[in-house]
Amino acid sequence: MGNPEADEDNPFLKAEQEAQVGHDSRGDVTILPTLVINNRQYRGKLDKGAVLKAICSGFQEKTEPPVCLSDGIETNECLTNNGGCWTNPKTNVTACKDTFRGRVCECPLVQGVQFQGDGYNNCEAVGPGRCKIENGGCWQSTQDGNTFSACLDTELKGCQCPNGFRGDGIQNCDDVDECKEKLACQCQECTCKNKWGGYDCQCQGDLLYIKEQDTCISKKASASKVSWTVALIVLAGLAVAGIAGYAVYKYRLRSYMDSEIRAIMAQYMPLDSQSDVHQHLNEDV
Repeated sequence: MGNPEADEDNPFLKAEQEAQVGHDSRGDVTILPTLVINNRQYRGKLDKGAVLKAICSGFQEKTEPPVCLSDGIETNECLTNNGGCWTNPKTNVTACKDTFRGRVCECPLVQGVQFQGDGYNNCEAVGPGRCKIENGGCWQSTQDGNTFSACLDTELKGCQCPNGFRGDGIQNCDDVDECKEKLACQCQECTCKNKWGGYDCQCQGDLLYIKEQDTCISKKASASKVSWTVALIVLAGLAVAGIAGYAVYKYRLRSYMDSEIRAIMAQYMPLDSQSDVHQHLNEDV
């Protein structure tokens, strides 16, 4: 039977222990325990596994502790055909989550990135950082050292082929031949050559190709234009400085003339302040 005092603190041992009464000529009487777990009554001799299963059945699905998901307590349904849930074999990401009662199909949270979907047929990475996990499920390819991707960090979901490509953004993005479709480099002096993900446009002679205007201009004309622009800026600066200097000169000249005129007038006619002084002097006399 073991130590009764120690068994009182252990519900598993307490559930399976047998109480015996009666000895000698009267014989033994075995009393099996009655155990109530989660409002259910269990009678008879119970082993530890049975008691643990009874306890685990009281937890809500997906909230049970790890011990309830251990071998011998329940069967991991996610090990067989991934429980019928969505999975990505390349990254080993799955929507199957094992529970004590079975399994649930729920899009997971991986490296801080939340997947969204029905959990059975699809789960898609959504939010910042999604392009770090299998490129967000979008198309990506590398040729000649150049890599293009249909996953944009600025977009929280979805796939979009980059400039120079056309497709669904998930399975494929095909190169667009800008030269053949006459989308660029169409000036008379231009020579167009298609590249993967773009194009190369060359101008004849000493002409320079301007991509924004899709045209060719003379390099000399461009240099002359720059020179004229600099000259106009210098002339404009000189003009502003001349106007400012003239304004200062006129102001100072006017102030000087005003002071000279006042001095001359003071010699021949008294100013208001001077007449007041002479009037006061006569009154005193």
